[in-house]
Amino acid sequence: MSARRRPARMIRRAAPVALVAAAALLAGCSSPVSVQAAPDAANPACAPLMLALPDTLGDAALRKTTSQATAAWGDPSAVVLRCGVASPGPTTDRCVSVNGVDWVIKEGDKYYTLTTFGREPATELLLDNDRISSATVLASLSSAVSKVPAARHCVGQEDLASLPAKG
Repeated sequence: MSARRRPARMIRRAAPVALVAAAALLAGCSSPVSVQAAPDAANPACAPLMLALPDTLGDAALRKTTSQATAAWGDPSAVVLRCGVASPGPTTDRCVSVNGVDWVIKEGDKYYTLTTFGREPATELLLDNDRISSATVLASLSSAVSKVPAARHCVGQEDLASLPAKG
């Protein structure tokens, strides 16, 4: 075999390998986000919610995660979602309603934890409030989260004032 043919054959063999490597790079530049699954992540009620999640939250793109019924947006993650957490019981923590979905909010130093109220199973968000607006996130996720039906709603002080007195 001539020396002239050998480089051409090597290039033809290397081309498919280079294409596969380039496709892998283009398909996903970042590795999956490691998220611990919620205790009830296998609950069938999580499936419709997960299928309805948006591809973006603000400027943050949806990324792959390592566990069932989880999602993450942004690189590094600005929002992490877990379906299958326990629904909070009565609480004095702040509760807001966004597009018909009630959320219990626990503010941390850097992150907020938001958990749906009155839905079984509940959905939990860990949100970096310095990187993305909670209003944007809750409005964008309300359609998907409402796939898990609500059985209860938050009660505020104004609601308590209208309750009948014990007799």
